Amino acid sequence: MFSLTKIAILALAASVHALPQSMPSSTSTPAPPAPTDQAALFRDLFTAPTAIKRFQRLLVQGDALLTGPALKALTVFNFNGATPAPDAKGGATKAANIETFPILTGLGISTTLGSLEPCGINTPHVHPRATEFLTLVEGSNLKFGYVLENGLVGAGKNPEIAGLLNKFEGTVFPQGSIHFQFNDNCDKATFVASLNSEDPGTSQVAQNFFALNSQVVNATLGFPKEINGKNIEEFRKYIPANLAQDMDVCLKRCNKY
Repeated sequence: MFSLTKIAILALAASVHALPQSMPSSTSTPAPPAPTDQAALFRDLFTAPTAIKRFQRLLVQGDALLTGPALKALTVFNFNGATPAPDAKGGATKAANIETFPILTGLGISTTLGSLEPCGINTPHVHPRATEFLTLVEGSNLKFGYVLENGLVGAGKNPEIAGLLNKFEGTVFPQGSIHFQFNDNCDKATFVASLNSEDPGTSQVAQNFFALNSQVVNATLGFPKEINGKNIEEFRKYIPANLAQDMDVCLKRCNKY
């Protein structure tokens, strides 16, 4: 099983991710803002005094529910069409969260559908506001690992919780844990990740660590001969966007060179 440290280091070296609504009358509910008018829509949702008022402001016009395409646009999320970052080769994700699917406002849940290309890595990252439950829905042997907070094991002991998933198996990544997934296969893998926040947030560990002051990076790593204040700016530009693609053994096995 690959260690989290090895995954992080290899990932770093990869070549490879309208106007506001008028005030409602006492007898009717205003028409919801157009779905594309995000600012007005969220002002309306965030100022609703109760959950039912929030649903009314989103889904009701006058005193009747929206119907047809108008209702579908607000209640059905389309996970098709996920696109990777411009310089990422490892896969793509598409997330239903408070920004992309406003009906989730106040519901405490979001979902991401992701695909990992052969040898693709969902590089080490953290969700600062949510626990994630990830299920593999297509593929096999999806390797994962995560590290919890300090103090889980004794000094010098391996703290990484690691394993693999086959089709229709799932695992949990506790809130704040550093975690990754690696598709050690020659076929694409697809996963669904549910998170207990409509705004879970994501922070890529390596990419954001190397965005820090170069002196802090140098002092933290303690590798002045390999990574130091003289070459950190050059090194930083080679850090891949999520999702990355790497692991020499996997790439050679899948004829990806």
